[in-house]
Amino acid sequence: MKVASIESLLEHELKDLYNAESQLVKALPKMAKAASNTDLQEAITAHLEETQGQVERLEKIGQILDIKLTGVKCKAMEGLLEEGKEILEMEGPPEVIDVAIIASAQRVEHYEISGYGTARALAEHLGHNDVVQLLSETLDEESAADEKLTTICLDSILGSSSDADMEEEEDMDEEKPGKARMMKSKI
Repeated sequence: MKVASIESLLEHELKDLYNAESQLVKALPKMAKAASNTDLQEAITAHLEETQGQVERLEKIGQILDIKLTGVKCKAMEGLLEEGKEILEMEGPPEVIDVAIIASAQRVEHYEISGYGTARALAEHLGHNDVVQLLSETLDEESAADEKLTTICLDSILGSSSDADMEEEEDMDEEKPGKARMMKSKI
């Protein structure tokens, strides 16, 4: 791949982001389905809608800059989603799986934050103020999604139980199924 100018580098970055977001649109429904925590399911579903809007925003940027955003495969997102697929196949307590899903989702968010930050800086350097505005909107959404995942993890999942509680519940599953079900229902 030849990158002869900052303009061509911006084009490559935008194509990479477009492909990354397109891959994510396909993966997010699977993540939402695998989550057991309702707050997490809702956050992933809401972010799917945002992601679809981000794809549209990138298409608008492509129109503004008169570039076609296809032709680049985002190998980094492909790898992140492959790791996420492994998490979705894990077995364990629902709370632990939910925390693993959050960790995987945050890796994706951090990748996107980095990519959008770079693209925005390049667009700003080139004086594409309308593109900077659109990229800033997406960057704000990605940062907010990352923060929301942290809040869900700390308050909704980990805040209601500790590892010791989860291990105790597993032990109780084997000894007293009725009581274990009651304890799990409060998580």
